Amino acid sequence: MNRVGVLISGRGSNLQALIEAARGGSLGGQIALVVSNVEGAAGLDRAREAGIPTETLPHQGRSREEHDREISGKLQEAGVDLVCLAGYMRLVSRVLLEAFPARILNIHPSLLPAFPGLKAQRQALDHGAKVTGATVHFVTPGLDSGPILLQEAVPVLDRDTEGSLTSRILEVEHRLYPRAVALVLGKKYRLVGRRVLTEGA
Repeated sequence: MNRVGVLISGRGSNLQALIEAARGGSLGGQIALVVSNVEGAAGLDRAREAGIPTETLPHQGRSREEHDREISGKLQEAGVDLVCLAGYMRLVSRVLLEAFPARILNIHPSLLPAFPGLKAQRQALDHGAKVTGATVHFVTPGLDSGPILLQEAVPVLDRDTEGSLTSRILEVEHRLYPRAVALVLGKKYRLVGRRVLTEGA
């Protein structure tokens, strides 16, 4: 069975969506390990409650490459086939990218390439965007710049606050991420240049 490793830094709501999809048989694999760079991250409790092994690997006082080397080792020991960033608030280095080439996914709360980086929901509101959304993409060295696997739009309402927009985007993320993981684990995609083709793959 395909094995997934998930990297988190916080509460792990997207992790929970992946856990539920795995439990229901729609993920196409099982979650083999959850790693957090933050001690006491709430997502670790979600993993433990689901019986998933966890590791806490703080990054403070260490180079990004050294930290990623330790993470890569733990993921490889667990036999991980695909790595999912789920609220992981760290840029990954080439060490991790080379250990899992074209096998790291991230989910971002905007329709990339619009509004990359932090506070994408705030960026959308400040820019006056009428539509934003969620994107699952392959991770590359650039910030939120990898090939796009799946996207779904979310309208920006006149009454929206950052909190309300974040909540509605999260609902979409929780549907989108398990679908994207299932596509990759099922090898139901082709990468042609920057385009990820899924129909008839």
